[in-house]
Amino acid sequence: MQPDANAAPLEDTRSMERGVRYARELEGHVTWLDTFSGTALGVLSVASGIYTYLGVSSLLDEDGAMSVFAAVAYSTAVSVGIFVFWSYLMRLFPAVRTNRARGGLLAAMGLGSLAIVAMSSWLNAAALAGSAAVEQHLAKTVQDYQSSLERAHEIALTGQALERDVSRVRQSFEDLSQQEAEGSLSGLAGRGAVFRVLRQKAAELTALESQIRSQTPLVESAFSEGNTILSRMRALTVEPGSVEARAVEFSEAAVRLQGLITQLRQLSVAQLVERAAQDLAASVVLPELDSSTAEGRADQSATITSVLQVLGQRAATLERAAQAVQALEHPTDVTYTPISSADAVILYARNFVPSWAGAIAIDLLPAVLVFILAITHGAIRGGREGAGIEDTMTLAELRAAVIALRDVEAMAQPVPPPTAETPVPGPLMPPPAPRPDAAPKEAAE
Repeated sequence: MQPDANAAPLEDTRSMERGVRYARELEGHVTWLDTFSGTALGVLSVASGIYTYLGVSSLLDEDGAMSVFAAVAYSTAVSVGIFVFWSYLMRLFPAVRTNRARGGLLAAMGLGSLAIVAMSSWLNAAALAGSAAVEQHLAKTVQDYQSSLERAHEIALTGQALERDVSRVRQSFEDLSQQEAEGSLSGLAGRGAVFRVLRQKAAELTALESQIRSQTPLVESAFSEGNTILSRMRALTVEPGSVEARAVEFSEAAVRLQGLITQLRQLSVAQLVERAAQDLAASVVLPELDSSTAEGRADQSATITSVLQVLGQRAATLERAAQAVQALEHPTDVTYTPISSADAVILYARNFVPSWAGAIAIDLLPAVLVFILAITHGAIRGGREGAGIEDTMTLAELRAAVIALRDVEAMAQPVPPPTAETPVPGPLMPPPAPRPDAAPKEAAE
C-alpha cells in the first residue's frame, strides 16, 4: 500500500495552524495584561518612593521646609527612575531576539538593579526597620557596658581579696613581736630593738589593711549604682515612643555608667599593695641595739637580720599577689556612639533579613515581569515560526486586505472614453455604477 503523499504536508499545515492559534491566544493575554501593567508599575514606584522619603527624612538633621522639599525631590526622582527603567526593559527586552542583545540588556538590568538598591532599597529598609535596628544597637551597647562593669567589679573584688594576704603577713609579724617580747627570738625578753622592728612593720601592714578595707564600701556602692543605670538603659531599649528621644537619655546614662566603670578601675588596690610590698622590705628603720652586753647586741643583730630576711620573703609574696591581680584582663573600653536608623539597618543587616528582602523586592519585582514577558513573547514567536503572513492574518485583517485590493484594482482599471450616453462625471455628479458582470468576475478572481 502506497503512503499518501499529501499526509505529511497536511500534518505540517495542521501543526502550523495550532501554533498560530497558540500565538494568538498568548497575544490576547498580553494585550489584556498591558492594560494595567503600567498602572501596577506606577503603584510599585510610588510605594518605593514613599518609603524612600521616610528613609531620607530620618537622615536629615533639620526639620524645616527645605529638608522636606529635599526629601520629596529625592523620593520623586527615585519613583520616576524606577518607573522609567523598568518600562524600558518591559518593552525592549522581550522584543530583542539575538543573544548579544539579550546579554547587553541583562547587563544593563543588573547595573540598574544595583543602582536602585543603592539609591532606594537601603532607605526603604531604614524606613521599615530603622527604629528596631536602633533599638538593637542600644541593646548591644547595654550588653557591652554590662560586661565591662562586671569585669571591672570582678577585678576590684580580686584586689580587695589582697586584704587577707596583708592581714596574714601582719599577723605573722605581730606573732613574732609577741615572741620577741617573751624572749623567744633573740633570747632577750622585753621590747627591745627586734620588737620595735617587728612592730614597725606590723603597724605599716595594719595601715595598709585598713586602707584596703575602706575601699570595699566604695566598690560595692559604685557597682550597685552601675547596675541601677544599666536597668534604666535596658528599659530605654524597649520603651514605647520615639527612639530618637530615648537615644538621647540613653547617651546620658552611658556617660554616667562609663564614669562608674572608670571609678571601679581606680578603686582596685593592686597597685597600692604592690608599692607597699616593695617599700616593706626596702624602708626599714633599724633601731639602736639596746642590749647592755656585746653578746646581747650580737644576738639582736642576728635576729634583726633574720627578721629582715623573713620580711623580704613576705614582701615578695605580697608583690606577686598584687601583680597577679594587675595581670588580669582589663574590662573593654565601651563608648556609646549614636547611630542613625539607616546606618543601624546596614550595621545589623543580618538581624533584619525580612525587612531587607521586602525593601529590595518592592524595587526589583518588575524584573520578574520582564522575564515573564520575554518568555511569553518567545513562545509567540515560536508559535508563528514557519507560518506565512496569510496564515497569521485575522478575519478583520483579511477583510481590510480585500477592500484594499478592490480599491487598487478599481484604480488600475482603464476608464472608457466618454460618449453622448455616458456623461463625464463632474464634481456634482456621482461616478458611474459598476457593470453588472464586474462583481462576479472580481469574486471569481
